[in-house]
Amino acid sequence: MPDPLVRPAPLSLPVRRSGQRGWLRDWLLFLLLAFGLLWLLLRGAAGLGYNWQWYQVPRALFTHADGGLGPGPLVQGLLVTLRLTGLSFAGAFAVGLAAALLRLSGSLAGRVLARTYLELVRNTPLIIQLFFLYFVLSPLLDMEAIGTAVLGLSLFEGAYVSEILRAGVLSIDPGQWDAARSLGMGTGRSYLSVILPQAVRRVLPPLAGQGVSLIKDSSLASVIAINELTLRGQNIVSETFLSFEIWFTVAAIYWIVTTALSGAADALERRLAYPA
Repeated sequence: MPDPLVRPAPLSLPVRRSGQRGWLRDWLLFLLLAFGLLWLLLRGAAGLGYNWQWYQVPRALFTHADGGLGPGPLVQGLLVTLRLTGLSFAGAFAVGLAAALLRLSGSLAGRVLARTYLELVRNTPLIIQLFFLYFVLSPLLDMEAIGTAVLGLSLFEGAYVSEILRAGVLSIDPGQWDAARSLGMGTGRSYLSVILPQAVRRVLPPLAGQGVSLIKDSSLASVIAINELTLRGQNIVSETFLSFEIWFTVAAIYWIVTTALSGAADALERRLAYPA
């Protein structure tokens, strides 16, 4: 029978080596998969007899103007995409917060209104909503295309943000409400000073994921003539017939932006994390 006073030997060294081997194995598998996909892509392109012209891609990214470099069509489209995403995310957060608070309120009319909004938005395609806003509502309100796109994306993403925020509020310990009331806070002050700061901190990862989805969903704004990244790429392909090069470049730009956003959200989450 082992002596209970004898401590077992530390296992830190084998565990560290095992972790290193696992890390190396994962990277090797990733590289093999990447090379395999690249090989399939090149074989497919060779079968199509496609003439690659990557040397023309830089002209779609940058232009020479006044002796210096200026933004090309794809960079200009990216700037429109970022502007559209930023405005839409702010609108989605505002709409989502209002819908979440209505669903959590004691008002029957408010809960029915919020539920109706959620069901209408989540159960219809975004492209149909954009068409409806652009061809029906926009002429009535004399709204420009960019405003219509921001409104449509805000309403669409706000439905999902609403459920994320509602789940965050419901996850807060009821004792926090009691503590706020004991300090003389009303419902609005309790939400603003106590509940929402904790809820937003808890739901930051899904909110970041929704922001990534918004960047990708913003490409649908091209159907109402918004010159964002996807429409710019489509126009270049129509003019140059560089289908693979331009679309791969557009996909890479989206990947870089969404990856950067995810990394920033992770850093913010670690910064706001509760102390251990």
